[in-house]
Amino acid sequence: MIDIIKLLRQGNKSAMLAAIVNAVVISIIKGIAFFLTGNIAMFAETMHSLGDAANQFFVFIGSALSKKAPTDRFPNGFGRVVNLVLLGAVLIVGIMSYETIKEGFHHILKPTASKGFVINIIVLGAAVLLESFVLFKAMKEILHEVGDEAKGPAIFLKSVKYLGKAKPATKLVFMEDTVATAGGLLAIIAVIISHFTSFHQAEGIASVIIGIMMFIVVGKVFLDNAAGAIGEADEEMEMKIGNIVMEDPSVKDIQDITVVKEGEELHVEVEIEVDPSLTVAQADDIKDRLEERIMAEKGIADVIIEFDEDDGVNNWEEEKKEVIDEK
Repeated sequence: MIDIIKLLRQGNKSAMLAAIVNAVVISIIKGIAFFLTGNIAMFAETMHSLGDAANQFFVFIGSALSKKAPTDRFPNGFGRVVNLVLLGAVLIVGIMSYETIKEGFHHILKPTASKGFVINIIVLGAAVLLESFVLFKAMKEILHEVGDEAKGPAIFLKSVKYLGKAKPATKLVFMEDTVATAGGLLAIIAVIISHFTSFHQAEGIASVIIGIMMFIVVGKVFLDNAAGAIGEADEEMEMKIGNIVMEDPSVKDIQDITVVKEGEELHVEVEIEVDPSLTVAQADDIKDRLEERIMAEKGIADVIIEFDEDDGVNNWEEEKKEVIDEK
């Protein structure tokens, strides 16, 4: 029990905060408002919040379990658990998206005037504020994960810039709450249009658009985490670690380097070329130096270093040139 509590404490904080806000606060008040008013845009937002809450809760659990230490049965650890959990979690949002779009189309074909204008505006306005708060926390978490800081509008700009480098769980929270905030604003506009004009289809259209946005998140999350579950190479980190290795005066060349991203962790394998006259003790010193330097980088879980004799061919410079040419 103590071990489980310790693991949960290491879970993604942004995901847990988002799950609590969506489940305990936002989905409940939206659900009550929908029950009282019958507003289809409010139904879409209720479904969205319920899907997000379930998704984010599973993400939190997955991110915590991924920190579990390797065992005899699973010697490679549990880093990919967060990717597998996310793949399962997107199914929930996919179902919610389908229901949201279906109800939206039904309302477009058979529009009806909803009641409770004031209730809808107050609830949706409060929900947008809460979603914005969670989104802001996710932005700050992204900057924290990449080791950067920002203030004011730069927080949003930098969080978007570094989104690709964020942990899978933080990335999911950012995308879901971006859609949730935009969806809330869209729902408010639809409610206003439907109330002050005879164009009651506006609420159905908003519901369909919200559902489509949810599907876009589902697709993006699925593709990202399918790659993570398989084991995706991190080319940017390969270049960075390669340059670190080549800074060591005893390293003549890099024959091969692989950095595989599993969940929130990076696993490094590098084969270096050294002077064949080096003793075992000297080679061991090189290995210790490189391991210490590489492990100092953020997100590195383990390092495997292999040795080969220098063949006089500069493979690393050729590889760097190819990467630069591709960019």
